[in-house]
Amino acid sequence: MSFHHQYILAQIFKGVLVSGGDEKHIDYTHYNFSGLKGQTKVSRKGLHFYSSKVTVVFSCLSKEFLDYFLHHLFTFEEIVVGNLKLVPESVEEDATASIEDKMKYICISPIVLKAPQFQSNIAKEFIHPDMDEFSDLLYDSTMERMEESKLYTSSEISEFYKFQILPDPNYLTKLAKEKKKFARIYPVYHNDVKYEVRGYTFPFTLFAAKEVQEFLFNSGIGYLANKGFGMVDLALDKHIKQERKVKAYELKDE
Repeated sequence: MSFHHQYILAQIFKGVLVSGGDEKHIDYTHYNFSGLKGQTKVSRKGLHFYSSKVTVVFSCLSKEFLDYFLHHLFTFEEIVVGNLKLVPESVEEDATASIEDKMKYICISPIVLKAPQFQSNIAKEFIHPDMDEFSDLLYDSTMERMEESKLYTSSEISEFYKFQILPDPNYLTKLAKEKKKFARIYPVYHNDVKYEVRGYTFPFTLFAAKEVQEFLFNSGIGYLANKGFGMVDLALDKHIKQERKVKAYELKDE
């Protein structure tokens, strides 16, 4: 059973951006976030959080945008997420390992291959990760988003033709034996319209240029990253994980 609350977080984070009143940041889309993390228990009534603290991972391509978002987030004494009442407390910056042209990732939130369309099931279609079409669709959306970011020239983007995703075969085999799913249908809202999309969650290896890897790691992979989809983390062993220390985030005064 899956309890998906990304669309609630997406609405809240959009509200935080709107509260600041800066259209440049309100319309910014190159950010990404995880679901709420904490000690939970599943019951017939839903997902219950038993932690005194919960966390959410937030990432983007712009330090200026991040400062804007955090500044206005902390103007609220309380944030209500469903039946949860949360008090913004602190921010930590994650120091990550170096990025190369071959990286192993795990999915923190589901990957969406196709952009949803009104009165269409195109975004719900299932495509197996082993198929070339899976990598091709993610390549197309990545190049489209990199171009939209205006951080790369056309000539630079033309050099980013190397792109292949290899799913972890052991993971997919294990799920198949246990009759568990790695792809589900999720709700998402855009301009007050509800859509449904298929999201994929599994570990994979990505072969791509370092610049592409960094872009995806910081802003998500696939469509609807600013709606809470496509966030990934590095699949590192326990020893390396322990070396990823966090530090207090330095927020500039507005």
